[in-house]
Amino acid sequence: MGAAHRRKGRRHMKIAGKQKFLAQIDALPQALRTEIRKALEQSAEETTDLMRRFAPVESGALRASIGYSFGEAPKGALSSAARTVKAEAGLAVTLFAGGGKAFYARFQEFGTQEMSANPYFFPAYRLARKRVRARMARAMRNGAKKALGK
Repeated sequence: MGAAHRRKGRRHMKIAGKQKFLAQIDALPQALRTEIRKALEQSAEETTDLMRRFAPVESGALRASIGYSFGEAPKGALSSAARTVKAEAGLAVTLFAGGGKAFYARFQEFGTQEMSANPYFFPAYRLARKRVRARMARAMRNGAKKALGK
């Protein structure tokens, strides 16, 4: 008996809840995107707050220049950005310091021949990293649960 013959004899089965399932699958990307974006924003707020606390203060310009964006960092700023597919989807946040009046952000972080380093940017980033990863995993789980109606 050939494969073509076997296919002819089969009836198409109806799957109970198929439409609901397909609707849940369609909702998944948006629900995940929403939850991930909220988690990224909260994580960026916490991390930039840490950076501000760690930053050396003379005039306050460096502290005031620390921030985050879902886009590009200001020109000349020290940043955490790497161009990725996530950035294209709006699911990447860029942490930054400096640019404009606080052009010396890099010098403070890494030092110069004349001055020792006063790191504030990457220590705060590394300190927050574990918490951010856990928050992102939770956001993905919560987004999936919301999309699937659980």
